[in-house]
Amino acid sequence: MQDFTKLQVWQKAHQFTLGIYKITKDFPADEKFGLVSQLRRASCSIGSNLAEGCGRTTNKELARFIAIAQGSAFEVRYQLILARDLNYISLERFKFFDQKITEISRMLNSLTQKPTTNN
Repeated sequence: MQDFTKLQVWQKAHQFTLGIYKITKDFPADEKFGLVSQLRRASCSIGSNLAEGCGRTTNKELARFIAIAQGSAFEVRYQLILARDLNYISLERFKFFDQKITEISRMLNSLTQKPTTNN
């Protein structure tokens, strides 16, 4: 077990999620239970799964939660594309968040290559 808050990828994922919460406040009201909810839940899932994985006792369990976090990162990336194409976010804002989620995804992939708990 380890302190998930010390993982750089968790810190980046947490900041990313805070940003998603901020930008989705400007989405149309009729998206509250649609895209807003999906984006928030998927982005939150990244940090949540890292936290849960760090609470497990084996590398195999940690790797499983990292894989789930990675799936959520891909889900968020698609939802950002959708938000851009629906003109809910500007191209500039999209590029910023797309770069951040791509970086998080790469970090998750790296973490999968070398889990940090005991077997």
